[in-house]
Amino acid sequence: MRVDPAHLTVAAAARALRAGSLSPVDLLEATLERVRRHDPVLNAFVLLTEPRARADAERAHREIAAGRWRGPLHGVPYGLKDIIDTANIRTTCHSRLLIDNVPTRDAHVAALLHEAGGVLLGKLATHEFATGGPAFDLPFPPARNPWDPACFTGGSSSGSGAAVASGMLPLALGTDTGGSIRLPAAYCGVAGIKPTYGRVSRRGVAPLSFSLDHIGPLCWTVEDCALSLSVLAGFDAADPGSADLPVPDYVAALDGGVSGKTIGYVRAFSEGASDDMAAGIEAALAELSRQGARIVEVELPGMALFQAAYRAICGAEGFAVHAHDLRTRPHLYARVTRERLMVGAFVTGEDYVQGQRLRRELTASVDRALRDVDLLASAAVLAPAPRLEDVDTSPLRRAAPITVPFNITGHPALSLCCGYGKGGLPLALQLVGRPFDEARVLGAGHAYERATRWRERRPPVAAAHVT
Repeated sequence: MRVDPAHLTVAAAARALRAGSLSPVDLLEATLERVRRHDPVLNAFVLLTEPRARADAERAHREIAAGRWRGPLHGVPYGLKDIIDTANIRTTCHSRLLIDNVPTRDAHVAALLHEAGGVLLGKLATHEFATGGPAFDLPFPPARNPWDPACFTGGSSSGSGAAVASGMLPLALGTDTGGSIRLPAAYCGVAGIKPTYGRVSRRGVAPLSFSLDHIGPLCWTVEDCALSLSVLAGFDAADPGSADLPVPDYVAALDGGVSGKTIGYVRAFSEGASDDMAAGIEAALAELSRQGARIVEVELPGMALFQAAYRAICGAEGFAVHAHDLRTRPHLYARVTRERLMVGAFVTGEDYVQGQRLRRELTASVDRALRDVDLLASAAVLAPAPRLEDVDTSPLRRAAPITVPFNITGHPALSLCCGYGKGGLPLALQLVGRPFDEARVLGAGHAYERATRWRERRPPVAAAHVT
């Protein structure tokens, strides 16, 4: 039996590429074949950069053959959310306003992936300017969920989640201001980590909220997230929010497991979860307990407080970014984007300052909780993916995502698959760690994945091919 090369994880592909049993060119061709087959349904790509990908793959082939191994991403295809600048390649933010925008420089993270020898396959769908929601009044259609194309991928890194889940890419970058890495990871059944605020440079990435934006990877496995984050993490003096701190060996830390560690379950954050999701979270915690973790319940401030701070801060900062265009050419935005950004015009200076004061108090509360436990756990979403037509696109969301608290506090947070509901859609667990302790979060997630068989199951649209 031969597994489709496009279904290899980053780790497995790296082993095969380094050993010479797989060529970067052959891996690219397998990946392109899947894109041609599935993307007409899933709409994950807004631009396929095939000429660049072929040049990258051929360069990687020559370098690996000559013994110049750059590391675990060498020769591996990847995609970038289309708010991440790429030199001489269109970057639209999924918007009419930037439909002809061609940056002259790579974003810092794009440059790092190129230097690591990765193969850029294309730019991926997002919600317009990483906000709003799935919209049909935009230049490109919204991405669709590989588990059921009638369903939502999660946003705003929608194309990233769909591309990885369907096997069109083993690695995609997303951004996360209120959950936009973890939500598509949850709904599409992949792993996605929002690193600590400041761990990964945001230079060259279109901002939504300067003090809430994060960048991180989405991959099929937690191990692949660790490999990717090892390349992305580090200080960038040109990003004012970048943290000048040493980066640990995330891959070595994967063997840390959870034995002897204490995990604090934030039960209140899972209130209102569907029966399937609640059962999936309880089963995941039971598995971590079997591996030697001590599970305790912890209390944090109410979700409403986190969401109030988020609305004030993100509303004001998002409007500040877009104020000129909203005043001069509002008709170029999608309805949902325009209406949600305009809400920020009504956030007063007092509201913003009080939101930031509340944020400091909320962050201190989470820090205090993490003195007594090694990790926090909760649901990543309250239910499996809804149908696209059921997604809330009102100007004021009925409820902000339950991922929001850890954008407010900046703590590292991972979403990973913890099973499947009765309808076959993924369930998701969220693990949260102390500031700049992504290693412990990734180690716990990896231990859980190794002990379960959820990674053996692929979406119907991407069922494994054997010959």
